[in-house]
Amino acid sequence: MRHFGRLIFIVITVLRFGLDEVALSAFRQRWVRALVRLVTLGRRLDAPRGVRLRQGLERLGPIFVKFGQVLSTRRDLVPLDVADELTRLQDRVPPFPAAASRALVERAFGRRLDEVFASFEPEPVASASIAQVHFAVLKDGRDVAVKVLRPGMLEIIDQDLTLLHTLAAWIERLSADGKRLKPREVVAEFDHYLHDELDLVREAANAAQLRRNMAGLGIVMVPEMVWELCTPGVIVMERMHGVPISQIERLRSAGVDIRKLARDGVTLFFTQVFRDGFFHADMHPGNIQVSLDPRTFGRYIALDFGIIGTLTETDKEYLAYNFIAFFRRDYKRVAELHIESGWVPAATPVDALEAAIRTVCEPLFDRPLKDISLGQVLLRLFQTSRRFNVEVQPQLVLLQKTLLNIEGLGRQLDPELDLWTTAKPFLERWMDEQIGIRGLIERFKREAPRYAPMLPELPRLLHRALEQLGQPRESEALLALLAEQRRTNRLLQVVLWAIAGFVLGALAARMALPWPG
Repeated sequence: MRHFGRLIFIVITVLRFGLDEVALSAFRQRWVRALVRLVTLGRRLDAPRGVRLRQGLERLGPIFVKFGQVLSTRRDLVPLDVADELTRLQDRVPPFPAAASRALVERAFGRRLDEVFASFEPEPVASASIAQVHFAVLKDGRDVAVKVLRPGMLEIIDQDLTLLHTLAAWIERLSADGKRLKPREVVAEFDHYLHDELDLVREAANAAQLRRNMAGLGIVMVPEMVWELCTPGVIVMERMHGVPISQIERLRSAGVDIRKLARDGVTLFFTQVFRDGFFHADMHPGNIQVSLDPRTFGRYIALDFGIIGTLTETDKEYLAYNFIAFFRRDYKRVAELHIESGWVPAATPVDALEAAIRTVCEPLFDRPLKDISLGQVLLRLFQTSRRFNVEVQPQLVLLQKTLLNIEGLGRQLDPELDLWTTAKPFLERWMDEQIGIRGLIERFKREAPRYAPMLPELPRLLHRALEQLGQPRESEALLALLAEQRRTNRLLQVVLWAIAGFVLGALAARMALPWPG
């Protein structure tokens, strides 16, 4: 009952924007549809359903906006027109007061603001649903950015998530596709991501890992964390100076090679995914800048590390084989990989799945390669899930979302960008490194630290093994074998003595005969 008021507000918003029409498309119960239509009699819904859903989520507040952003990546679950509209959700919300921000920073550090910073700008430079950012200068003169978690976020999030879990349970119970679409798992996934974002130390750790991974690449910069000033509610990092990547004309006028920038974005993505298995999963234009500093001119600047995707070696191998099979138009291999990975039931007929994949992919290859969207290929494959009960893995959904972001950004920078041609050599080189002699050497290097401590123990272990081999065994089979060996030895001794006797007898007889002349 403590959430009753919020629930009433949600229901009113749903009815006002006609969101029930979006939801009811998945329900087979006629009485549910009839009841809702009776309650909303006389309502006019002129705007498309995707637009109404976006507007309704914006009215419901930051948590629902964030949920809509996550839902926009699940194109295997929602209609395309709805997903496209949800991608327009902007995570811009009014900032909270400067006094509240100051108090939160002082409480986090246990000191007055002027004891930590030489200056602190009260007006935020960015404000989102989870946190806002202020520029400041440390006592030692370093320019920094201070990210502050919104006050009371945990209580608000927990309240709305409780309602979302309840709604998901209803949908799963009443919707025709409820069990297959797993709405409770989708909400649980969102719950996980959201609570991760509430811990700013986790975000700082993500940034530090990404900074180490990208150190030698030379095409991207990641801010350094000021660890002594990082807490769960406030983090301080190096201030980055760059131009938002959406300002293409400004970058072009400054002399940035826009086409190279587009190719570098593809390299950056595939390096994070296939080399490191650790990738920035929120690479929309608002989180990417470009450096104009002469020392780092033309490099990407990555920001906001709350959402990070990770891939296991199995995930990476599966994806690489899939991409290579796509490039070669080997649809049977793609179908086999889907079955081998456990995405579809083992009993699925390979020929039927191959035919479905060919239907999805073959029309794309009739167009110039530069016009083919790799992200859309993955998307179309996800849409075969209804027929073959494909279970889309969360980490691969994040990957698909990021690939769509990178591909869209790359094509915005360079409409002639051929993602396939750019990616194919990278993937083939990665495959060679995994399967060829270089891969063997790299795996040996990775495993060597595990076995190095055991090397000094090998002589002692070998000596012990030899001693145990010399000791009698109690097993019946071994005892029988030893008895047989003793019997054979005795038999050999008899034979040898007989041979020796025969030889000696022959010599004695020969000596008894007269010697010739």
